[in-house]
Amino acid sequence: MKRTTIGLLCACLVAACSNDSATHALQTESCGLDPADIGRFIEVPTGSFIKGFEPVYPEERPTLSLQVAPFLIQVHEVTNAQFAAFVEATGYQTDAEQSVSRGDLGAGSAVFYPPGDDAGAESLWQLVPGATWRTPTGPGSSIDGLGGHPVVHVSQADARAYAAWAGGRLPSEVEWEYAASVGLVDPDAPNSGAYGPDGEKRANTWQGIFPVADTGEDGFQGIAPAGCFPASKIGVHDLIGNVWEWTDTPYNEAQHTIKGGSFLCAENFCRRYRPAARQPQDSDFSTSHIGFRIVKDLPPA
Repeated sequence: MKRTTIGLLCACLVAACSNDSATHALQTESCGLDPADIGRFIEVPTGSFIKGFEPVYPEERPTLSLQVAPFLIQVHEVTNAQFAAFVEATGYQTDAEQSVSRGDLGAGSAVFYPPGDDAGAESLWQLVPGATWRTPTGPGSSIDGLGGHPVVHVSQADARAYAAWAGGRLPSEVEWEYAASVGLVDPDAPNSGAYGPDGEKRANTWQGIFPVADTGEDGFQGIAPAGCFPASKIGVHDLIGNVWEWTDTPYNEAQHTIKGGSFLCAENFCRRYRPAARQPQDSDFSTSHIGFRIVKDLPPA
């Protein structure tokens, strides 16, 4: 946790793009994955696609035509229950947990608080020493009843550690974007992973004016359980929206690339609910709107 609190929280706001607080609305598991789909992988076949198709922000360029080898991808984001099994088996402590134990300057993880939230936050993002994957909004909160929600407050290293334990790895940025692109309902409409032509909500994003009010027209003001929204054309849930996802692709020396946007992405601020969208995130830091999923290599023929 090397970054100053002010700089770090500004970076989180850029990536963000609604309460226990509203952000984590701690919904119960009223929807989600079929039990048969939990931990399931599907094959993403080999093929070509346009990386950076119809870019909106400068960092999404250049536009390239790429060929991608086949791989297996988990059909949903890694959940709290899956991560808990990993921790129970290994005794692993996340970067956020270790930073608090060491008493580091800037220890903890970042939590988003909407304006007027009853937590009394003075800014949208707060660095909370007690915020971890177990206590997503800080001391006193828990993931009881939220086993099917995507795990958050995990750094890139935490995500890689889980992936290795689970026999997989994090996707590269190209693999992630390819899977999201070929899964679009309308390949010519980059927003079709989030919204249909009639306004149909296909992903968990922010409806309304960010950060003033999230109307929750998609059914959620905060993170949704994995699998609450329809699967993509190739059968993958929540690549777009819900939580940003770590990739294994460096953005620069201190940051890795995250993809997919989150429940904080709105039309007026963060139109990053598209396959081409990409953001840098400090590799050793975590927030309340970043999770991950894993992929596996196909066995040799």
